[in-house]
Order: sequence, then C-alpha cells, then structure tokens
Amino acid sequence: MLVVDDEIGVRRALERGLTAEGMDVVCAADGPSGLRAALTGSFDVVLLDIMLPGLSGYRVLQHLRAENVETPVLLVSAKDGEVDQADGLDLGADGYLVKPFSFMVLVAQVRAVLRRGASSEAAAAHLKVGELVIDRAGREVRWAGEQVVLSPREFAVLEVLVSRAGAVVTKDELLRTVWGDELAATRNAVEVYVGYLRRKLEAVGAGDVVRTIRGHGYMASSPDLDAALRR
Repeated sequence: MLVVDDEIGVRRALERGLTAEGMDVVCAADGPSGLRAALTGSFDVVLLDIMLPGLSGYRVLQHLRAENVETPVLLVSAKDGEVDQADGLDLGADGYLVKPFSFMVLVAQVRAVLRRGASSEAAAAHLKVGELVIDRAGREVRWAGEQVVLSPREFAVLEVLVSRAGAVVTKDELLRTVWGDELAATRNAVEVYVGYLRRKLEAVGAGDVVRTIRGHGYMASSPDLDAALRR
C-alpha cells in the first residue's frame, strides 16, 4: 500500500496502524514523489491526500489514469463537500475519506477495494521500476527496451520483488510465494536464485534494481523510487 500525505505525523500513524493490520506500507510526502512511486504499478492500493505540495492529489490521480495505471486509489481530504467528492470519483478514484476519519473505516475501505481488485483480476499487467518493465502475461522482462531472458524461477523471484517495490521482502516470504512452501526449499536456495537473477540483470546494466537489505531480505527499487520514498 502506498500512503501519500505531507503530514509526517499522519504518515507515521498510518504506517504503524496499517502495518499492524498485516499490510506492507510505503510512504511518500508530496505529489511528485507519490506520482513517481504510484506509476510503478507495484501497489495494490494508494491512499492519496488531496492537498499536497508540488502536485495535488487530483492531479496525481489524473496523471495515473492518463498513463493507464489502474491501481485503486482512495482519496483523503478535509473537504467534505459533495462537489469535492464527485470531482474525485469522476477522475477515477475508488473511494473518498473525509478527515478526520475512523481508522477502522479506513481499513474496511482498503479491504473492500482489495477484494474488488482481486475479484476483477485487477493486478497490473505490467510492473515497472526505473527502466525495468515486467510483462506478467507475456512472462517477459525488459531493461531499457532490451529483453532479459530469465528462467521461470528467476522470473517469479523478480516479479515478487518488483510487485512490492520499495518494500523489503524476506527470504521466508519468497520461499512461500515462489516455492509455495517454506519446506520445499531452503533460504540458501533463495540466495542462489537471487544471485542468478542479479548476474543477468547486471549483464544489461540493471544490477542496482535488486538490493540486499542485510538482516532482513531483499528489495527492488530505483533511484527515482528511492527519491520519491524518502521521508
């Protein structure tokens, strides 16, 4: 989940609360940063404040829909007028929350949006981090237009990491998601396949996409995403 809000207290409170609800949370502090992060298509839902420095939430949403990024967006605003809510929904928002809102209501709306997304198979057909693009349907990876040939297992590892770009994925999570069972392979197998993947990415100049976060796991990112997600 991507949270875009310029108030640091709000970001921290939402990050703590939503993480406690079992969600992976990434935060951005202004409109341009939120847009760069959301354009990756890596998030299941975006919580987007309307009053943001640099670019309003309305404009961020407008840009996302113009770029065919269909990630569900919940708009947040202190404005409770019907016209404001109608404007947001007309631009393609999936919901509208008025500040101050109940955290329980927020979580319920997020889960409802995620259920709708799952039932309509709304997962992004393409994932993007920097110059790296994953075509999920075609099982194809390209870096700056150049194809990167990966084995099915390498592709699966990269897909998991890029689908959660900006967030740390543990070795155990990769075992469960890619191998289907923590007992089906070992953490060493994860290290081996990440090593294979890195070598192939390095060969086309994409060696910095997959990073090791020592003591935690791995993360996919890019310089633009790093800048966007800086607190």
